[in-house]
Amino acid sequence: MCADTTDTPTATPDYKDTLNLPQTDFPMRAGLPKREPGWLERWEEIGIYDRLRERAGDRPPFTLHDGPPYANGHLHIGHALNKTIKDIIVRSHQMMGHDARYIPGWDCHGLPIEWKIEEQYRSKGMDKDAVDTVDFRQECRKFAESWIDIQRSEFKRLGVTGAWDRPYLTMDYRAERIIAEEFQTFLMSGVLYQGSKPVMWSPVEKTALAEAEVEYHDKESFTIWVKFPVTQFSMPEADVSDEEMSDDEREGVAAAKAAAADRLIGANVVIWTTTPWTIPSNKAVVWGEHISYGLYEVTGTPDECWASVGERFILADKLAEATFAKARLNDDQWTRLGNVTQEQLRGMTLEHPLAGAEGAQGEWDDPRDFRAADFVTDEEGTGFVHCAPSHGMEEYELYRELGMLSQVITYNVMDDGSFREDLPFFGGKRILAAKAKKGDWEGDANKAVIAKLTEVGGLLARGKIKHSYPHSWRSKAPVIFRNTPQWFAAIDRAVGDGQDTYGKTIRERALTSIDQLVKWTPRTGRNRLYSMIESRPDWVLSRQRAWGVPLTCFTRAGAKPTDPDFLLRDPKVNARVLEAFEAEGADAWYKPGAKERFLGDDYDPAEWEQVFDILDVWFDSGSTHAFVLRDREDGTEDGIADVYMEGTDQHRGWFHSSMLQACGTIGRAPYRNVVTHGFTLDAKGNKMSKSLGNVTVPDEVVKQYGADILRLWVAQADYTADQRIGPEILKGTADSYRRLRNTLRFILGNVAHYRPEDKVAAEDMPELERLILHKLAVLDETVREGYRAFDFQHVFQSVFNFATVDLSSFYFDIRKDALYCDPEDSLVRRSALTVLDLLFHRLTTWLAPILVFTSEEVWLERFPGDDSSVHLQDIPETPAAWRDDALATRAETVRAVRRVVTGALEQKRRDKVIGSSLEAAPIVHLSPEAAEVVTDPDTFATLCITSDMRLTTDPAPEDAYRLPEVPGIAVVFAEADGAKCERCWKILPDVGTHSHPGVCGRCDAALD
Repeated sequence: MCADTTDTPTATPDYKDTLNLPQTDFPMRAGLPKREPGWLERWEEIGIYDRLRERAGDRPPFTLHDGPPYANGHLHIGHALNKTIKDIIVRSHQMMGHDARYIPGWDCHGLPIEWKIEEQYRSKGMDKDAVDTVDFRQECRKFAESWIDIQRSEFKRLGVTGAWDRPYLTMDYRAERIIAEEFQTFLMSGVLYQGSKPVMWSPVEKTALAEAEVEYHDKESFTIWVKFPVTQFSMPEADVSDEEMSDDEREGVAAAKAAAADRLIGANVVIWTTTPWTIPSNKAVVWGEHISYGLYEVTGTPDECWASVGERFILADKLAEATFAKARLNDDQWTRLGNVTQEQLRGMTLEHPLAGAEGAQGEWDDPRDFRAADFVTDEEGTGFVHCAPSHGMEEYELYRELGMLSQVITYNVMDDGSFREDLPFFGGKRILAAKAKKGDWEGDANKAVIAKLTEVGGLLARGKIKHSYPHSWRSKAPVIFRNTPQWFAAIDRAVGDGQDTYGKTIRERALTSIDQLVKWTPRTGRNRLYSMIESRPDWVLSRQRAWGVPLTCFTRAGAKPTDPDFLLRDPKVNARVLEAFEAEGADAWYKPGAKERFLGDDYDPAEWEQVFDILDVWFDSGSTHAFVLRDREDGTEDGIADVYMEGTDQHRGWFHSSMLQACGTIGRAPYRNVVTHGFTLDAKGNKMSKSLGNVTVPDEVVKQYGADILRLWVAQADYTADQRIGPEILKGTADSYRRLRNTLRFILGNVAHYRPEDKVAAEDMPELERLILHKLAVLDETVREGYRAFDFQHVFQSVFNFATVDLSSFYFDIRKDALYCDPEDSLVRRSALTVLDLLFHRLTTWLAPILVFTSEEVWLERFPGDDSSVHLQDIPETPAAWRDDALATRAETVRAVRRVVTGALEQKRRDKVIGSSLEAAPIVHLSPEAAEVVTDPDTFATLCITSDMRLTTDPAPEDAYRLPEVPGIAVVFAEADGAKCERCWKILPDVGTHSHPGVCGRCDAALD
């Protein structure tokens, strides 16, 4: 017998399978560290970079010229920042319609590599100087090659695109040939000269250094106050002749002279210096014409003091008190005797404090020159400056202008920073120690000088001072200023090449280029480079090393540098050198018989000297525009780069040397844009240091998070300032990535239902979709302007906010219902799918320059294929008709009203009155202005994700929910009337009245 089922309710069907739910295999967890290498291999197989070049057609070229990293050591976080910024620039311009080229390069010559090879030799007990130069250079070449391969792999792992299989190397034979050719342009145009002047010199590396090779660190230095005795005094002649004066007047003048002489002879002019080692090279003392000076006498002394009662000193009045305090004299132990006038200063003769010292062998017996100089101030010291023109540029320039260099230049300091062996008292003493002890490079020279001055009574005081001091950025050792013969490029001498559009001299051309031809990002870069070039001295081109491109020139034997025929300027000789370099590299210069080979039959080798100094490596890298932009097929038509992009330190480095070099050869800057990034610091803003344990290593970040997270950190930062990075910062970056990935996953899941034949024209869409299209149009302009202006932070933040706020938290939340539950042919659903398709193409291409791996993953999820890649796409053009400012204005009002509704519902949710907004059917009280915009309760209910809605302009009750920032709007909560639809979960009165049980009318139609 069958059971009676007449009154048994029928079970509601499970409608889940009838919904158009998202369909995608795109995982929520990215797994980037494991998956990214696979995409790299795929791009290699596809040959994306070359494929873009092949199909460039008439696309306008865009070239970012790579500032070459140095080929030694693994990448640090600064490298990752630098290369990622460059990659974003290149990729974004490619996707905006350019043929964007990127040729990576390496700086291969120079001291760091040479130093490494020397260390290898020393560890084997070998003497580098005993090794054949060509063999030594070959060892350097092999070392550079090994690191180039390592760094190339590390750069590629970051997702950086470019011509990796054909980079430029400064040590390539053709590059060495062109560097030599660029040098020869300087030679032939007349700006090259040999001079002897103070240059920054590294005693450790035994070579001159450029400003770009120097960094400044705090250093504790000895400081001394030294006495230069006044030995003679003669007052200037009176304005009235002796014959015109009366006897009384003549006697008065004579008495005044005698009195002044009596007061001043035997007094001491006091100088102050932080370089005691320069005292043996002192040749003069100078004073300031606008400084007030006085004669002071010691009236009492403490137990420990080098001054004596009755001793007299000449000092700047402003600095006298501080000077005596350093000498341990109290205010009541010295007195001012009177003024010392400029005329009296001019009448004095000084002697060196070591003059007449036993064993000095007359080294310092000549009187010291004593004169005024513009650079003397009374801001610190004593008001007098001791001059050792061999070790100070200001003093050198003063005596150069006076034509007295031959009288004041000394050669007391050798290339290793030691005093010449025959220098009395100090021979062989070293300014720096041979090796640092716990970071201290102090040698024995300073102590020896101080001890001798103390012995002869030449010191008034001594002490120590901590100050910023130049150090070699390679050895980290302090540098000195040392007068040596060097080769210079004159930057204020007319360049004899006829390229005078932007100026006749290198300096004029550079300054004009900075203001007229180059755009600076940030603008402060302009000011920095301009001030540096405006005040810089001539460029020191020569280095006393072996691994580099030699100065390919010859000098006449026995001639002086000032002689007109000192330098050989012969195009035929130059051509022979270049031909050899093309075939053999710069090693050809060092091979036996090189001089005879290059001079040929035109010159007697005995009459010419071959120069063996090498070029400053900044000349190498400064010349790269010539053999990358101008010389290669994938270079530029005019040899000018669209962008140079490096760290802010390159204003004194690559930006600087490239500017000077190009202005000397092509008459202008080699770039149109200069983009500058700051330094990378730890999370607290401290400089990274292995000893502090705060170093972030790119390889470790990539292994933990993936390269896309590192790239996203770059894009989120204001790279024009210093950036911070650390574990917590990277966690925050990963969270931003996760939120963005969820947005992309939602689009992928729903766009799987999109069919091109269901596409809806923009003008036929509901207002919500047209609002999203408007936002797309505005954002497209923002993205393009941001990428063009190299402002990736603004690009990413704009896209991220749109994706997470406008889409995930607003549009997607609202349209889930229509996408999942509407009939397949509904206008709303088809419009939403059309918008999702448009969103997909824009978001993936907008983000592709930044998130290179994730954008590819998203693209391939929808468009798989052996040749498919988002990086072969352009950013789609966005129709201007999508922009609807009137609609956007109305939408602001709608969203403001919606905020009041959602606020009211959230309050009820917190109070446990409702669990879902679909349980509500609120009454919304509108101001008359808002009522003109919010007119349709059904549409507004959809926007607020409620089951029903009532709109009214009636006055709201006092207890209605309000937001102070949205005046005129109030909400009264009401529960939705009806039953819950088992398919869409809305609560509606008609649920259960249709052919399909337990559903609303909309869902019933969808099921049909």
